[in-house]
Amino acid sequence: MSTTQSERLRELLEPLVVSQGLDLEEIAVDSVGRKRVLRVVVDSDTGADLDAIADVSRALSAKLDETNAMGDAAYDLEVGTPGAERLLTEHRHFVRATDRLVKFQLTEGGELLARILKVDEDGLDVEVPGVKGRKTTTRRLGFPEIARARVQVEFNRKDSKKDMKEEEEA
Repeated sequence: MSTTQSERLRELLEPLVVSQGLDLEEIAVDSVGRKRVLRVVVDSDTGADLDAIADVSRALSAKLDETNAMGDAAYDLEVGTPGAERLLTEHRHFVRATDRLVKFQLTEGGELLARILKVDEDGLDVEVPGVKGRKTTTRRLGFPEIARARVQVEFNRKDSKKDMKEEEEA
């Protein structure tokens, strides 16, 4: 039996989120001043657009009202996606981050900044950018080697294949 409010809410709301074609990534109840805020984070392999967020928000709100799961005190429901610099904790998160730049904290110490190329059940293949004129290299990381991983925001990502072609033509 669930003991925390978040666990009870997850049991109640997760089937509803899944029925909308999304994954329930996170649920948290926080106090903000005199109000409580129920934050629900959803995602899917194809992402969650504003229409999907609005649909699931309405469905969650109706379910919460129907069951009175949040009690009689006022609360705000916030439904959103994980955000740009999401923490990767599940296998599906790594799959969804394929082709993204990720900062890895390694279990044996140290950090690695690399782009995820391919993910399988045992780990991932990554491309490590070249530094100071060095070429990019590929590396295999097993999941046990990864202590923590977070997607990095790229404002001016260069498409390496396109850039190589442009350099060859110049």
